Amino acid sequence: MSYIIECDAHKHYSQFAVYEGDQTRCKQMRVEHEAGAIREFLSEFPEGTPVALESIGNWYWIVDEMEQAVCIPLLAHPAKAKAMMGNVNKTDKLDARGLATLLRNGKLPTVWIAPSEVRDERELPRTRMALCKIRVALKNRIHATLAKYNLSLPPESDIFAPKWSSQLNQVIEQLPPETQKCLKQELELLDKVQGQIGAMEERMKVCIALTPDMQLLKIFRVW
Repeated sequence: MSYIIECDAHKHYSQFAVYEGDQTRCKQMRVEHEAGAIREFLSEFPEGTPVALESIGNWYWIVDEMEQAVCIPLLAHPAKAKAMMGNVNKTDKLDARGLATLLRNGKLPTVWIAPSEVRDERELPRTRMALCKIRVALKNRIHATLAKYNLSLPPESDIFAPKWSSQLNQVIEQLPPETQKCLKQELELLDKVQGQIGAMEERMKVCIALTPDMQLLKIFRVW
């Protein structure tokens, strides 16, 4: 017997719709997000059973459990799937039935599911981006603090470059005592964040292989 399954995942639970064979009616099942619960539920179905899943923030571990149950996860494009389902009054059960119906009809809009190793490596550039935002925020705050007291270095200077550190220290000494302490703490934190970014970039060079596609991208950048 063949099955078609849809998973409408939420933060604490997932709503499943299970179609058996060519039946148009489905069985609804709610599975709480406990370790192994989804894997246990899906292990009842034949190997290779397709399972449609919405692309949401916590889909990584759900896909892992689907694969451990030897099912085939199919990650739906959320905006396209919603438009194709056309459900105005959105509910969990309507979502579950809707995606399963698209899957049955061969019209489910899917996106690529990267292998677990690639999903893991993606955290490197994502974390680097997050750290860079923190670095920018710290630099902006330091500039704003100096501007409050009409203090600055020569216009051509990069006040965070090592060559300007002595001049920056002289300027900082002109600040009120508590403001001095706060700005120095921000500079220390900025130095640590910069060190973390550097370490992240070195790790990326080691972990991320230079594939033929990446080589082509490097060539196009030179042009």
